[in-house]
Amino acid sequence: MKLFVATHNAHKLREIGEILPGFEICADDPDVEENAPTFEGNALIKVRAIAARHAGAWSMADDSGLEVKALDGAPGVRSARYAGEPCSTPANNALLMRNLEGVADRAARFVCAVALVDPAGVEHVVRGECPGRIAREASGAGGFGYDPLFIPDGSAQTYADLGEVEKNKISHRARALAAVKSLIGA
Repeated sequence: MKLFVATHNAHKLREIGEILPGFEICADDPDVEENAPTFEGNALIKVRAIAARHAGAWSMADDSGLEVKALDGAPGVRSARYAGEPCSTPANNALLMRNLEGVADRAARFVCAVALVDPAGVEHVVRGECPGRIAREASGAGGFGYDPLFIPDGSAQTYADLGEVEKNKISHRARALAAVKSLIGA
């Protein structure tokens, strides 16, 4: 079954393909402004843009990011652009670590909201979260984005240390995509 996914992020496409192996994942860059105040709102903006081009098929978009308790939920929906434009993972990670200098409570969670449009044009939204904390220093070579800094609850390793197979069992995206599987009936 084809699943059109609103993204140009190769890392995200690979993760989705690994978590949903029974689907033919087709990337479609929506090229829209993500200006909603919530992950769910941004996912809906993106999925609506591509669903209009793929009527009668399943279309999907996600918006995900990191929320840090001590930073009042930042970087939140601005996770990819936390340090400004152009988007830069090293700059985002460096800013996050600077903003947490001297902070004892490093509780955080990764959030993933997935919006789907089914072949009949009906919209669905699901959410997955993975609680954890921000490490004191980066660790691991795997993953992308904030993965070298995020330690999920129940682990002593960062997402980047865990490797893709382990991460894809517990991640925020895996949890959201499990709900997607139920909706699609896979």
